[in-house]
Amino acid sequence: MTATTIEQTETQVDWKPAILVKGETPYNWPFQPKVALKWLKNYLFGPIALIHAGLGLFTWFFLTPSLATMQNLAWDWVALIYLRNVGLLFLVTGSAHFWLYVRKGQGSDFQFNKQGLRENDPRFWFRNQTWENMFFGIISGCGIWTFYEVLTYWMFANGYVLFPVEWLESPIYIVFLFLLIPHIRAHHFYFTHRLTHWKPLYDAAHYLHHKNTNTGPWSGLSMHPIEHLLYLSGVFLHWVIPSHPIHACFHLLHAGISPTWGHTGFNRIQVNKFRLDTNYFHYLHHRYFECNYGNLDMPWDHIFGTFHDGSQESKKRMSARLREQRKH
Repeated sequence: MTATTIEQTETQVDWKPAILVKGETPYNWPFQPKVALKWLKNYLFGPIALIHAGLGLFTWFFLTPSLATMQNLAWDWVALIYLRNVGLLFLVTGSAHFWLYVRKGQGSDFQFNKQGLRENDPRFWFRNQTWENMFFGIISGCGIWTFYEVLTYWMFANGYVLFPVEWLESPIYIVFLFLLIPHIRAHHFYFTHRLTHWKPLYDAAHYLHHKNTNTGPWSGLSMHPIEHLLYLSGVFLHWVIPSHPIHACFHLLHAGISPTWGHTGFNRIQVNKFRLDTNYFHYLHHRYFECNYGNLDMPWDHIFGTFHDGSQESKKRMSARLREQRKH
């Protein structure tokens, strides 16, 4: 996998990163230890990773009721978790949207498409892309996130998960699984996302997300409820493998806020000297639909021939693949 220069015309996209994909992942073959270590450093200590992990720990230890409280379903603590999740979404996604699209803190620097987000457009609920995105993210996204989270905590509190673990019994395992969750989620995302491109599911649900051909931070969690049920289902893993409730908390929180970064519409968020690299990979999926179903550091798009690096060569390969599929 080599770096690729973007070759699209100015009419297609307003800003083009000089380098798109380096493909530095632990899945490179033959295995490259230096590349894998560089990937691991960013996976564990990159700014986005630290934001996710920090919020996950803070949320579990300070913003989640005790298991004793959650033994019995009650509207007070269920509502608390829902409002907490909405607050987390506003904190992360809302902050990114405010900086990029309200304050316009970096202008159009590193913005892929300067047309911006759609307003007065009848394709969107309320004739406004951002309002529709917020509606589905807050009502359906946070609602199903909360439903799965409440159900999982209730199962832990009442002994219904198969292999509950405690801090004093398995501290190393608990930390290891906590750190592994973003990677587990990335594998789950590829296959559930690919499933939603099956025509019946696409027509019933996934079309809603793809109305956002030019994305903003709130587009990330803007999905049909059917898609939210699939997208957030990775938490079921903690019902059947050795897990602590903190894992379920972090798993769902990560699923809720991480889509922000791939949907900003910018290759980078820059605040003075602080920067978050968000990359071009998922933006290409929203432009072309039938490519880049997973995350940049996952092997599946390479394995299944759906990897698109932004070049004209990748575009031609994708077109040829789709023509071949239509023959069958």
